[in-house]
Amino acid sequence: MALFNMHYDRPGPGVDPDTPRKKGAARFLEVLGRDMTSFWLASFLTLLSALPFALGLWFSLVTHALIPMILSGLVGGMIAAPQLCGLQDTILRSLRDEPGYWWNTYRRAWKRNAKASLLPGALGGLVLATQIFTLFHMNEESGSMMPVLLLVGSVLLAGLAQYVFAQVALLDMPFLTTFKNAVFLFLGYLPRTMLGVVWQLVYWGVVILLWPISSILILITGTWLPALLSLMAIYPVLDKSFHVEERVKEMREEQLKDE
Repeated sequence: MALFNMHYDRPGPGVDPDTPRKKGAARFLEVLGRDMTSFWLASFLTLLSALPFALGLWFSLVTHALIPMILSGLVGGMIAAPQLCGLQDTILRSLRDEPGYWWNTYRRAWKRNAKASLLPGALGGLVLATQIFTLFHMNEESGSMMPVLLLVGSVLLAGLAQYVFAQVALLDMPFLTTFKNAVFLFLGYLPRTMLGVVWQLVYWGVVILLWPISSILILITGTWLPALLSLMAIYPVLDKSFHVEERVKEMREEQLKDE
């Protein structure tokens, strides 16, 4: 499991393991106050890596060409995926109150997850680019069902992606196994799944509706805010399904014994 390729010998910010964990808004403010700088830095790298996707998609929209759309989705998604996994890893470590300096842990996570993130990045990027391209070219002849189909597709993409990339950051498994787990988690924990999806859709909906004013919001909250809210919604599911914190605790105890 990729989760176990860790080193706990480096000092860093953290919390007392015996401190009762807060919930809801109090928990959000706690992790934000402690790790916002790490979130912002990881988000900034994610935004930079998403520029090829955004520029390629913009070119396909203004030229109404399918080939640039396909290329921007596939190649742009692959370029952005390792940084997206790095952001996921940063947030997940914060949610399990793991100590460590951001750059050290981010760099190790990036190297560990880069290869495994490429295929989900390409597929997710292609689906997202197709949805945006379709939405941009909708007209009255498209019918009333097309917006419904796009909304359903967006919910499925956001819901499955939050589980897929979280698993890539936590585990070392083949993509088909990761995707199968994502489907089971999506359906098996539907209320938490939908809470994570709602946070993502509301955030990006606000960004789109208020653009270009919302560009200021992007500079401040970037991709870390929807990712944090989404992972806070599904983290109990991930911990229950994969015993994340239990296994991390076992690894720490074994490493302490070795020392």
